[in-house]
Amino acid sequence: MSGVRTGPRARGPARAGQYLALLGYLVFLAFPFLWLVSTAFKPARELASLHPGWIPDEPTLANFRQAFGEQPLLGAAANSLVAAVSAALIAVVVATPMAYVTARQRGRLSAAVGGWVVVSQAFPFVLVIIPLFLVLKNLHLINTLTGLVMVYVVWSLPFALWMLTGYVRAVPAELEEAAAVDGAGRLRTLVSVTAPLLAPGIAATALFAFITAWNEFFFALVLLKTPEKQTLPVVLTHFLGAEGVADLGPLAAAAFLATLPSLVVFALVQRRITGGMLAGAVKS
Repeated sequence: MSGVRTGPRARGPARAGQYLALLGYLVFLAFPFLWLVSTAFKPARELASLHPGWIPDEPTLANFRQAFGEQPLLGAAANSLVAAVSAALIAVVVATPMAYVTARQRGRLSAAVGGWVVVSQAFPFVLVIIPLFLVLKNLHLINTLTGLVMVYVVWSLPFALWMLTGYVRAVPAELEEAAAVDGAGRLRTLVSVTAPLLAPGIAATALFAFITAWNEFFFALVLLKTPEKQTLPVVLTHFLGAEGVADLGPLAAAAFLATLPSLVVFALVQRRITGGMLAGAVKS
């Protein structure tokens, strides 16, 4: 009887420790964002203080007005949105059928895809930027959003394919076989059975591709030259002076606005991501 009582007692401190560790991790992640929001609403006097507080004494929108007045944030945000949404949609459309074939046809193809993912993610940006620049120059795609979208798709496609392959493998092949026994054709099975079960994976992959493209800086800096074509991460660097001194208030305000689309997109798709992948898939 005593052994039964010691089990929950032993698990209690361990679970409390897990919750404390999770809380500490959440605080660690939230600290930069909370400080960014606080800085965005502080007046210049508080920003220059040697002992700044968490909550602004006199909250102001002056930093936001200055940020929009100094830099074309709306145009840059529109460019980033077009590039990120286009890259996410194209990557998902291309990767989904490739992932299905890779997952269902085991063998050398799966090994080759795995090797491609590892090699593509191991290459640093600086090693590919020169040949990439020359290729896009020959195609007359330098300083265009079309060229930037192509780069984003190629760069995110290997990881997107790897993610979707795992989701396809998690869908039992028996469900497709049962649909075939019931008389459903191949296309009908893919559309009515497999595709709905892949919705969480497709949403997660699209979110990954969108955030990757939205936050990307290096390729956009090199490939986009004119100010009206630049994306939001590149425009944020304009708040840094010639000697590296940051205009802290407007920079914080602009950076805060730049984080909002990612948060909104995640809030819209998180329920689909966390939903049960096989919910409602039981064959009656």
